[in-house]
Amino acid sequence: MEANYRQLLDRRPNVAVLPWGATEAHNYHLPHGTDVIEAATLAEAAADAAVERGARPVVLPVIPFGNNAQQQDQVATIHFSTATSLALLRDVATSLARQGIDRLVILNSHGGNDFKPLVRDVALETGVFIVVIDFWRMRPDVLARIFAEPGDHAGAMETALLLHICPDLVVVPQAGPGSANAWKLGRLKQAGVWTPRPWSHVHPDTGSGDPRSATAEQGREYFATIVAAVADVLVELSAAEKGAVPYV
Repeated sequence: MEANYRQLLDRRPNVAVLPWGATEAHNYHLPHGTDVIEAATLAEAAADAAVERGARPVVLPVIPFGNNAQQQDQVATIHFSTATSLALLRDVATSLARQGIDRLVILNSHGGNDFKPLVRDVALETGVFIVVIDFWRMRPDVLARIFAEPGDHAGAMETALLLHICPDLVVVPQAGPGSANAWKLGRLKQAGVWTPRPWSHVHPDTGSGDPRSATAEQGREYFATIVAAVADVLVELSAAEKGAVPYV
């Protein structure tokens, strides 16, 4: 995003990184742009680390909206439909393909974004090799070691990350407990069965997981771990030659 045309011509990228977040309520204490901040910051730090190891990534501007269909009762929460996300991804990939960049990494920071069917369609149409990184799924061993209960939305993990990245935007005293109301239709929660959560009915403060034990030091350690893991992906992908499965 900050590179100029001369820089891009002199060091032509072969991997594009597309940070993709969401704009939504994150309990009472985190900014609505939490996912945007996470995606952009992790992408930029990982790309910098990858460049130091000889990779040639370029970080595209972050997509600030995601799928928030079940959170439309929450003020200033913006929803992208699947059709909108597909159109955006198609246009980005098509543009890159025209310029000879055939490798695209989506760095996703929002659990409601499901890219698999979109990637299958766009990869077929454009020939671009697309990789999706859900950052919170990387290094589960480190996540479990750092956080006893990381939570899955605005909990300890996300609060710790924001305390490290932008502590001035975190208002810890306002945080709710991130508790969940029990489902009356309990059989719908068993393995192999799924339905979207009616978010505000299940999570009264919009959080899922107690954030109040989070520390900036936890966030610093976790951030560094994820940056290193993403950088490893970028380095390998940038160095790959066509025919190296699954890049074929």
